[in-house]
Amino acid sequence: MLADLAEKFRARDLTLNLAKKIKEKTSRTWTLMEVCGGQTNTIVRNGIDHLVEGAIELIHGPGCPVCVTASTSIEHAIRLSMRPNTVLCTFGDMLRVPSREGSLLDAKALGGQVKVVYSPLDAVKFAHRHSELEVVLFAVGFETTAPATALAVRYADQMKLSNFSLLVTHVLVPPALKVLLESENNQVNAFLAAGHVCTVMGVQAYHEIARLYEVPIVITGFEPVDLLRGMLATVVQLEQGESKAENLYERSVDPEGNLEAQSLLSDVYEPIDRHWRGLGLIPMSGLGLRPKYHRFDAEAKFDAEHAVGKLSNKCQDQDSCQAGAVLTGLQKPEACPHFGGACTPESPLGAPMVSEEGACAAYFKYRSLG
Repeated sequence: MLADLAEKFRARDLTLNLAKKIKEKTSRTWTLMEVCGGQTNTIVRNGIDHLVEGAIELIHGPGCPVCVTASTSIEHAIRLSMRPNTVLCTFGDMLRVPSREGSLLDAKALGGQVKVVYSPLDAVKFAHRHSELEVVLFAVGFETTAPATALAVRYADQMKLSNFSLLVTHVLVPPALKVLLESENNQVNAFLAAGHVCTVMGVQAYHEIARLYEVPIVITGFEPVDLLRGMLATVVQLEQGESKAENLYERSVDPEGNLEAQSLLSDVYEPIDRHWRGLGLIPMSGLGLRPKYHRFDAEAKFDAEHAVGKLSNKCQDQDSCQAGAVLTGLQKPEACPHFGGACTPESPLGAPMVSEEGACAAYFKYRSLG
């Protein structure tokens, strides 16, 4: 117990020292965006934005995979769950994400077949056990989760399953960064990149973005010390007029990434245009199944456009959600007029208040509403 306490004090002192160094290095206030919901949660929970106030303005980007999943994809998933003899498999954090048609939880309450799984392979096993059902896996997430769904496709192919398919909504981080940097409203001076994405994909794409857009990108972990070290590195670059991709998460990130996972992704998926909640259609920002696995594409396999009128108006205030402004760093959650009032985790108007990685949920949980 004493050793644990000593470690906590050591981490606290290191955190305070790093914040002090950041303030000593800055000649002006720099705007940094983290692009990872886990990092956002750490920042808000530990008050890191307050520690570096005056030196760094931290804004939160589209780093929550649940949050950026387009409303139309949720609606499609709902319709599939309402098909006869069809089970929609999903991770639990997708159940309460609102759309214009309501949520998957609403669909389940009205008879939709929605099953929570803990890994994509759970859905494959379920399909194998229930040949009388069509089983659809709602494949959501960034490059981090895409290898697992690709592996599920591989297994389903090997098992020659004809009753398994995927509703694929995977998205890629680098194209979104380019859209943010090219926006006329861009205010980002540097990025803190998500370490777990780079664990899979490596660093090369970030070198290219840093060079083309002349913006520092520092890859970091998720602990307060990780983040503050990343912020210090970005400040040093900014103050010296440099712009490069720098890997400060070397304990987990190899510069080349996970080559086996990349090979799996390349075999199963190909880049396609993808709609993002709050950002719109971003060219070549998603993953779609390659032609040889097209039989596992739920969008091609099923016509989900059938009556779901019972679910309409379940989310009639959804358009009031300011997710777009929050996910692009243009607005802090607390600035939304609905925050903590019409919009709470129990009654969310939008995805950022649902997911644990959502900025709105983090602010609600860790910041005083007074």
